[in-house]
Amino acid sequence: MALELTNVTKRVGVDTHIKETTLRLEPGHFNVLLGETGAGKTSLIKLMAGLDRVASGKIIMDGRDVTDLSTQKRNISLVHQFFVNYPHMTVFDNIASPLRIAGMAKSEIQGRVEEAADILQLRPMLNRRPNELSGGQQQRTALARAIAKESNAVFLDEPLANLDYKLREELREQLPDLFAGRGAVVVYATSEPEEALLLGGYTCLMDDGRVTQFGRTAEIYRNPQDLVSAEVFSDPPINTAPIHKQGNEARLNANVKWTLKDTAASLADGDYTVAVRPNHVTPVKSSRDLVPMMGIVQVTELSGSESSAHFLLGDQSWVSLAPGVHPYRVGDDHQFYMDPSKCFYFAPDGKFAA
Repeated sequence: MALELTNVTKRVGVDTHIKETTLRLEPGHFNVLLGETGAGKTSLIKLMAGLDRVASGKIIMDGRDVTDLSTQKRNISLVHQFFVNYPHMTVFDNIASPLRIAGMAKSEIQGRVEEAADILQLRPMLNRRPNELSGGQQQRTALARAIAKESNAVFLDEPLANLDYKLREELREQLPDLFAGRGAVVVYATSEPEEALLLGGYTCLMDDGRVTQFGRTAEIYRNPQDLVSAEVFSDPPINTAPIHKQGNEARLNANVKWTLKDTAASLADGDYTVAVRPNHVTPVKSSRDLVPMMGIVQVTELSGSESSAHFLLGDQSWVSLAPGVHPYRVGDDHQFYMDPSKCFYFAPDGKFAA
């Protein structure tokens, strides 16, 4: 069973919310929609779920054209970031609600609800009502409802966004296993690159209502095909700066230059944009190949076992993210080191060059 979008668009008045999109999403793994708030993730999910009508194009589910079918006729499940449960129903009845609507036999409903409740560790709560549950338990109830329904497609629209850190981490680890082997196409929307990497599978990068890149998550993280894709798939934001290439040398400014190797060395001389993720810019020289750069520290943050520093490099604001605790002082000059082997190079039109 696959979910296919062919030249799909969405318009509201004169505004185009989803630009022409063609995708094929397969079952057996997570399909992650990754992009900032407003990138079009929820709009695309609403089209796939039948909540909004397409302006043009087709949506095919399991070989069947569902473009004009209502949500109820698509056999899908949708889990929002908010805890959408019926407050007057018990947990059991919340999980069972779509099965009863479908006219399923009572004995089969009982079995499916109990199986889903066991998977989500909700068996002791089946007789409680949503207001007696924690936020995590309420979201587990919504997930159990999606599992029990055995839908052709499951859409998870930032389902962990409103949970506390610990619950978010626990559910994030469990989610791939919860839907494994169920034959459904699973689509998961998030604005967090780290979440996409943890979930694995395939990722669809989105920006301004369009898909910028789609493929295996690890592959597109390592090989962004344009600057926009590299920016979408980086948190903290990827560092970028204009450079000039001449011969085998890349020059960022009068004080920062390095020798290019491999494919980058074969680029035509001229102007490019270099991009490097913050974890490849550190305050420690761990290799002689690292490129030194002096920056003025603007903001520092300590998060768990990592230190980040925002620093001014010429007129460019850069970010360093490094393990450990480092003695930064705002306003001071500080030495940083960039790993040139982790740099991406983009042409003036934003396309990947090397």
